[in-house]
Amino acid sequence: MSRDLGRPISRKSWSTPPKAIMAGQYTQLVPLSPDQAEALWPVVSDAADSFTYLRYGPFADQSQLARLLSDLSTRADQPFWMATDETGHAQGWLSICDVYPDDGAFEIGSIWFAPGFQGTRAAREALFLLMCLGMDDHGFERLVWRCQAQNQRSFRAALNLGFTHEGTWRNAAVVDGWQRDIAWFSILRAEWPLIKAAFTSWLASDNFDQNGRQRKRLTDFMAR
Repeated sequence: MSRDLGRPISRKSWSTPPKAIMAGQYTQLVPLSPDQAEALWPVVSDAADSFTYLRYGPFADQSQLARLLSDLSTRADQPFWMATDETGHAQGWLSICDVYPDDGAFEIGSIWFAPGFQGTRAAREALFLLMCLGMDDHGFERLVWRCQAQNQRSFRAALNLGFTHEGTWRNAAVVDGWQRDIAWFSILRAEWPLIKAAFTSWLASDNFDQNGRQRKRLTDFMAR
């Protein structure tokens, strides 16, 4: 009797991507550090409600934010970057986390973007830069997105970015005294070329008018 053992693969290990400055058309990713607390504080202090689905924040003062950045920026297996908008102002942070070196999977997570930055072409390009870092530069087989299922903004963002919803773990986490479900999404290596092409077309300068408004949505390019 034949057995289905999956897909054969010869590669045996994948390394955590290193922290380095990455520049896109509309954003720059800079390795996170406590020194960036002053640059981030104006947008962080004005957005207390945006931390509802994170395990940290909001912050009483800039020194509390600096202590968090000190923790995040020194995690050996979870590189963090600060993201800027098109004018070079700090707008948040994101990371590559939960790397599975023997299985070829990595996650983009622990994302905090200022409310006014979310959904912009700079914000999406920031995510795209990390997607390319993992899938192209380091050859991972699987890219993961997870969020609390109650966080509908993050849930919709995953679908709009080309991820496939794999399922939801019920009552999988307790956050701030609330029992919450965890939704899982992925992009596989075989799916990546078409998703990358859609991102590249959407980010092209001719897809935006002189005021920066998109002519076609990312989902329009995904549908092709």
